[in-house]
Amino acid sequence: MRVLNLLGILFATVLVLAVIGAGGAIFVFSHYGRDLPAHDQLKDYQPPTVTRVHAGDGRLLAEYARQKRVFVPIQAMPSRLINAFLGAEDKNFYSHYGVDPMGVLRAGITNLRRLGDEDRRPVGGSTITQQVAKNFLLSNEVSIERKIREAILAIRMERAIDDKDRILELYLNEIYLGYGSYGVAAAALNYFNSSLDELSLAEMAYLAALPKAPSNYDPVRNADAAKARRDWVIARMLEEGFVTAAEAALAE
Repeated sequence: MRVLNLLGILFATVLVLAVIGAGGAIFVFSHYGRDLPAHDQLKDYQPPTVTRVHAGDGRLLAEYARQKRVFVPIQAMPSRLINAFLGAEDKNFYSHYGVDPMGVLRAGITNLRRLGDEDRRPVGGSTITQQVAKNFLLSNEVSIERKIREAILAIRMERAIDDKDRILELYLNEIYLGYGSYGVAAAALNYFNSSLDELSLAEMAYLAALPKAPSNYDPVRNADAAKARRDWVIARMLEEGFVTAAEAALAE
């Protein structure tokens, strides 16, 4: 009888906590979900690209653009390049619904370990969908409120767009990768003077190393850090089964 009473108390406690948690979630979504930017526009969004002026004989005379970007459909991108970014930024992209609870948990643990370290920027645990929400619709403000709004937008975007490839396409064509490069195609040209299908595995891994902080991994000013981060991406690709051990060793 005593065991049954304990089980009853435990069940009641869990139930109360679940109700409190659900009520808290409803409050958060209601409070922070108001007045958010419209996200439906991203379904048909086409980012601005470079305008090129050519002479009669085909020579390039000038380029005009606020942001250097070459839009490439996701179907035309090498799968290995896509996998490099997934391995580095969001390995669960195709299975989560905008927010990755395990990623948030890992980020929270990392931030707790870094308490007191003033030189470390907090780790956010953002998914690729959250990064799209931030880049297109929000600011770069570092705050809990922005992270909550970003998460709500990401969940809404996943439901509205209902196409993971479209979200990934927006991300890979919009992400800033340094040297005035917006999107992977522009970065491939600026860093390696190559098209996407001409990149080596090491070059793809380097591009995937850049989103968090391009200036920290500048191949000239911070060559050692750039190589270390690139090698980390290759290791992540190996861990996820995107490359073989032989391919990873050759790329490093």
